[in-house]
Amino acid sequence: MATTETAQLDVGHPLALVHEVAERLVAAMTHVIEGKDEVVRTTVTVLFAGGHLLLEDVPGVGKTMLAKALARSIDASVRRIQFTPDLLPSDVTGVSIFNQDARRFEFRPGAIFANVVVGDEINRASPKTQSALLESMEEQQVTVDGTTYSLHAPFIVMATQNPIEMEGTYPLPEAQRDRFMARISMGYPAARAELEMLANHGASSPLEDLRPVTDAATIRRVVEAVASVHASPAVLQYIVDLVARSRASTALRLGASPRASLHLLRASRAHAALERRDHVLPDDVQALASAVLSHRLIPSGETQLAHRTTADVVADLLRQVPVPPAPR
Repeated sequence: MATTETAQLDVGHPLALVHEVAERLVAAMTHVIEGKDEVVRTTVTVLFAGGHLLLEDVPGVGKTMLAKALARSIDASVRRIQFTPDLLPSDVTGVSIFNQDARRFEFRPGAIFANVVVGDEINRASPKTQSALLESMEEQQVTVDGTTYSLHAPFIVMATQNPIEMEGTYPLPEAQRDRFMARISMGYPAARAELEMLANHGASSPLEDLRPVTDAATIRRVVEAVASVHASPAVLQYIVDLVARSRASTALRLGASPRASLHLLRASRAHAALERRDHVLPDDVQALASAVLSHRLIPSGETQLAHRTTADVVADLLRQVPVPPAPR
């Protein structure tokens, strides 16, 4: 196994495929999303880790554009769900309809039956409709009228929500937020990137020229390869120490769940693979800790009064928990 230095993987190595596909996806998506390379790489990391992504930011910064850019970059089935207050759970999962000729019920799949599901403004749907996503996001299956239907891999839900525009929205419950592997914010583009966006995309949408650079079968192989990335006992203990410290923190009313620690490990493996390494370093865990943990934590009243965010608390945890020494 490689040392702490970046590994030079052979062309035939499974992780070499991970890096190759990642570079193609990043190149395609950055053609659409100007000046947000780190956001794009985090999106690809979550895809390769087999997780789901929550995009939270103010309107108009490109959340839906990012989700659609990833969807168009993969030759796979894609469905978009526009979440509205009148959206029903059956619109998401599907419904059984009685066939008069065959004299039996037939299942008609809902919008969740796709490899890439783009959920726009997820917090505009009612809690009942939001709950329709819970089983599919965790178990990759849907149960309707007592019958369970499997979803095809790869499967990723990319949902957007606007944190400031609260009128007509429903906050995501803790169980729903915990299903998302990571939450990222787009942020406003730098002046130079925004100028390039106006010059290059002012006349037409950049999505029109975007073509798939990989397919669903290749993404399945990539996810399997990422799962093989080695994580030492010291790194596993580091992750456990981080989430345990969050549960004991007086700055939080609710700490990280066991699912959060599992998601942090999977995301760290994907991050290591993108860095051409066959093993996880504490640096990988630190790079993704805020994105993976922040949206799951509930701050205490004192933390809110101090105008501190859960991302600030995660930064404190990273400073407090000792980093395991590098292997000799």
